[in-house]
Amino acid sequence: MHELATIARHAGTVLAGQLAIMAFGVTDTIVAGRFSSEALAALSVASAVFVSVYVSLMGILQALLPIWAEQHGKGETTAIGASFRQSLYLALGFTLLGMVILVFPEPILTWTEVPQSMQADVRAYLMIVGWALPSAMFFRLYATLNQALGHPQLVTWLQVGALVLKVPLSIWFTFGGWGLEPQGAAGCAWATLLVDYAIAIVAIVLMRRQKLYVPLQIWQRMEAPDWQRISAFLRLGVPAGLSILVEVTSFTLVALFVARQGAMAAASHQIAANLAGVCYMVPLSLGIAISARVSWWRGAGNEAQAQKLAWLGVKIALASGLVLCSSLLLARAYIPHIYTADPHVIALTSSLLLWVALYHASDSIQCVCIFLLRCWRVTVAPLVVYCGLLWGGGLGGGYWLAYKNEATSAYWSTNPMPFWIGSGLALTLVASLFVFLLHKVFQAQLADAR
Repeated sequence: MHELATIARHAGTVLAGQLAIMAFGVTDTIVAGRFSSEALAALSVASAVFVSVYVSLMGILQALLPIWAEQHGKGETTAIGASFRQSLYLALGFTLLGMVILVFPEPILTWTEVPQSMQADVRAYLMIVGWALPSAMFFRLYATLNQALGHPQLVTWLQVGALVLKVPLSIWFTFGGWGLEPQGAAGCAWATLLVDYAIAIVAIVLMRRQKLYVPLQIWQRMEAPDWQRISAFLRLGVPAGLSILVEVTSFTLVALFVARQGAMAAASHQIAANLAGVCYMVPLSLGIAISARVSWWRGAGNEAQAQKLAWLGVKIALASGLVLCSSLLLARAYIPHIYTADPHVIALTSSLLLWVALYHASDSIQCVCIFLLRCWRVTVAPLVVYCGLLWGGGLGGGYWLAYKNEATSAYWSTNPMPFWIGSGLALTLVASLFVFLLHKVFQAQLADAR
């Protein structure tokens, strides 16, 4: 019960912060939707590109959590500080890569056939959030460090405070007023940029002044890059980041493929995707909390307790997934009204939420499992599973149903339904395989112990 309470407190704190950040997207979706359907459609495409880049790069940094949590379990506090300083080199390199992609998005927009009428607004949005990436990536390192130490409270307070700032800024920049011209979807990007830099600066101040960080000795002279350590980061982080890239793009690329169906389909998909993203924050928070605790026990040398907690995490993920799935099914006729007043968008979104519910039930289990697999440094096998099932089965299958299959394309080429069907079925298989893979890892470890 003590471990369950520890995990619950950690996960609950992380969840509050993640929901606050997720509310950035909810706010932007509602604000853009109230501004115009065209702004919402442009936001759908632009945010899909940004999320694909940011979350993939974030995954590389988030994958450092087991390393720092194990060092924490061993009591190697100063080693955490040295490791954090080396991680700054990693963050810098991938931040520059992400900025190039966001500031010059033309190849992506051309490949996915985003309509010319949307491209100017999409480019404007991506240019702005591209310059927000350095602050966002640094804050992700700060958040990962706190989560590894089992103290996510400061991160959550900053994220909640950021939301308080984000909401009025998004409204102001989008609709204009007080001497500012209406910016449309780009206004949401300007608000994000200002808020990201604000919380990054506050995070630096906290790291300088809070007693929590003193034993880590973070504020030492920067060493030259330790390529051996950075290589270890890359071996863990790159497969994890690529896995997240596949997972996220199998989700966000749908917005780009749906854009050709028109503003109504794009707007409906954006609302459904936003709700799926909100629900995802629950298993994400569980995965962070449980993997931090599991890695702590591994660092302390208690593998039996680590495995016991891992299976507890899978059971919690299943239960929470079923609860949220049921909630979506019960409320699917009412939720779309929060986002838009367009009756056609409301009707289409309500039908999409049937498949969003199935999607989340499986998403919950696979999300927690992949965090747990990283605790045992298993990253390549999940990447292979993701590539085959999420890209091949989910995204590829949905694209085939929508645009390439004569029996279904006549109807489904005009709405996002086939993409949700394909993704939901693919995630069900992914979740089953990840549970099996976790079981095999534990069996192999038991055999080695004998």
